Amino acid sequence: MRIYGQDIDEKKLPAHVGIIMDGNGRWAKARGLARIAGHEEGFKSLDRLLNANKEIGVRVITIYAFSTENWKRPPAEVQFLMGMAKKMIVDYLDTLLRNDIRFVMTGSFEGISADLKEMILGAMERSKHCKSYTLNAAFNYGGRKEILDAVRRIAADCSGGKLDVSKIDEKKITEYLYSPELPDPDLIIRTSGELRLSNFLLWEGAYSELWFTKKYWPDFHPRDFCKAIADFQKRKRRFGKV
Repeated sequence: MRIYGQDIDEKKLPAHVGIIMDGNGRWAKARGLARIAGHEEGFKSLDRLLNANKEIGVRVITIYAFSTENWKRPPAEVQFLMGMAKKMIVDYLDTLLRNDIRFVMTGSFEGISADLKEMILGAMERSKHCKSYTLNAAFNYGGRKEILDAVRRIAADCSGGKLDVSKIDEKKITEYLYSPELPDPDLIIRTSGELRLSNFLLWEGAYSELWFTKKYWPDFHPRDFCKAIADFQKRKRRFGKV
């Protein structure tokens, strides 16, 4: 199919795309605006992408919504981002349900307010039967923390006699991650020109194809998403083999 100016093979779509939505603050600064304005514009970019994916057809999209390192940002910005998360659930959940999009969260509830936790769990419960595709929010997420939490749970189960050490392999470790039911990302996209993963899906992204753009997230358009997919489809994935 040809969509947003790109020829895409529907049979070779990545099953799971992870997106590091970077550059909201720099987008705002370049325009003499407050960082908060960049986050507001970034939400509009996300809305465009989620609507476009109904036509594109990627089965799982994971967005890096709030990292464990983001707590180090100015308190006012953190408070705004938490408020935006609540607003997204309130304003957008009906849209997700109407479009048959399942919502899940990958991350930790440590430090998250009780009301926001309740809202997130409620959104996951209400949308669990949706089948169009899955929107996975990596919220209060860090790849190293995810692995650390998995190791701690494995250690607890071993000491408690629930797990035999000899049974621990890559598949078993995956079972202890935050969202073991989701496939590993085939493709990870990062905006803003930065060339790093920033603690995003470190275990799951071991063999992900990476695609970078200098565009800030608020300027990211569905045609850029399709461009990344088209480039992905040209690559040969060997997974360590010849």
